[in-house]
Amino acid sequence: MGLGGISLWQLLIVLLIVIVIFGTKRLSTIGTDLGGAIKGFRKSMGDAEDEEDKTQIDKPDAEFSERTSEATSESDTSQKV
Repeated sequence: MGLGGISLWQLLIVLLIVIVIFGTKRLSTIGTDLGGAIKGFRKSMGDAEDEEDKTQIDKPDAEFSERTSEATSESDTSQKV
């Protein structure tokens, strides 16, 4: 048994039919185009991650204002009483 119930012989027959329909030259062209598309996709994903990392480095983890910290301390003291 092969992949999902498809035997090796069935895969070879399908491959032979595809070669007869498209021809080897067209299949190599399709393979080259597909490989280039995948390579471009991976490169763009890597570039996006690099840009995302750079923006995360430049941003502070959190921003606190004086008012926020005062309000928090007031609520803490009112709960203790």
